[in-house]
Amino acid sequence: MNAEESKNNCFKLGGSVVLKDTFNVIRCFYDIKRDISTWNPLQGKELAIEMPKEYPATIKKYWQQRYILFSRFDDGIRMDEEGWFSVTPEVIAHYQAERCACGTIIDCFTGVGGNSIQFAQWCSNVIAIDIDPLKIDYARHNAAIYRVENRIEFIVGDSFLLAPRLKADTVFLSPPWGGPEYNKVKTYDMKTMLRPYDGQTLFNAAKKIAPRIVMFLPKNVNLDQLAELALSARPPWSLEVEKVYLNGRLKAITAYFTDPVPRQRQRCLT
Repeated sequence: MNAEESKNNCFKLGGSVVLKDTFNVIRCFYDIKRDISTWNPLQGKELAIEMPKEYPATIKKYWQQRYILFSRFDDGIRMDEEGWFSVTPEVIAHYQAERCACGTIIDCFTGVGGNSIQFAQWCSNVIAIDIDPLKIDYARHNAAIYRVENRIEFIVGDSFLLAPRLKADTVFLSPPWGGPEYNKVKTYDMKTMLRPYDGQTLFNAAKKIAPRIVMFLPKNVNLDQLAELALSARPPWSLEVEKVYLNGRLKAITAYFTDPVPRQRQRCLT
């Protein structure tokens, strides 16, 4: 391979040079930009200045964003403290659901249901899993507010331990980021900061479930580590990295992994 061929057959991802022939990466960045003038969750609502006393002081910032998290918040949405920190803003969840439209999708860290509710509007079957029974109760309640509770199968359990029995078209992973503290580091390390399982462990489990894995991660996640995940599969999976913006501000990263080898669909054993 001459110098020109070498130049055309590789690209740089972070600090690494990756051969295109070895690693089929589609490195595209899509910006989700919803201007408040065109997408306004506060339209027709009164934004209370004072947060009710029953809410902990730690969620005051998120209270002010409640209609961004759930447009139907006033209809009785329920969240625990962690849910306030971790739920995907509704407009982003809706966009992700549209991109993930498929037969069966498994939301492995469903939390209070923000993503699962939107998946139910685009996918034939939604399996929502969380290890916390309270979160599953809240997710089911919130799904009822959006009238999609009958289109979601709710499971209390550890998605990692359930993985050998699960089969789907897509696995969605939005694992706990570690609370607001993730934003205080320059680079988010999936090997040490993701809990309860690191990025590689999650990827290895998910790739046995479905030919497509979607991971929703902090905006400062180490992109080289995403490349390493795709390369760890045999053959390597394709990877698309997407920057997610909300009202002009970078909010998070969504990584789309796809198995290049067609596989026969198997029955889910839930």
